[in-house]
Amino acid sequence: MSVGTDALEARAGTRRRLAAAEYKPSSIRLLLVAEAPPEDLARYFYFEDVREHDSLFRYVCRAILEKEPTREGKAELLAELRDAGVFLIDLLEDPQEDERVMPERVSDLVRRCRQLRPTRIILIKVSVYEAAFEALHRAGLPVVNVRVPFPGAGQQRRFMEQMKKALDATVPA
Repeated sequence: MSVGTDALEARAGTRRRLAAAEYKPSSIRLLLVAEAPPEDLARYFYFEDVREHDSLFRYVCRAILEKEPTREGKAELLAELRDAGVFLIDLLEDPQEDERVMPERVSDLVRRCRQLRPTRIILIKVSVYEAAFEALHRAGLPVVNVRVPFPGAGQQRRFMEQMKKALDATVPA
């Protein structure tokens, strides 16, 4: 008997939530909001044993911790990010969702950001910025007004440049 797709997706979501909870800071100084978790469960940001396609984690470590990550040291770097008050969530919590539904999910993102009470929010990927910046700003959340591209498809250098701008920027009042 095979397990249904919904049950598999529910288990994957539970695994992602448990992994993220392990590295959630008690006080969030910097909340990173990406688009969605990867469809390939083996590539999730908070999983310690990601063997390939872990560019978001690698570039976040380079930009924030100023360290060159290794596959063997991911757990330690995740702990360093946690200890620095850095946490990452996704606008879309389900990797199966299409980016066209992002505007429909923004009110839930605002609610989650309020619950997390970050000192600062950086949106990663231009589509996330375009979908969520105004709503987060109108809600009085400390979102940085810098478009940071996802560090893939040749955007790695631009990610580093824009992330530096975002980390140095003041949050609009």
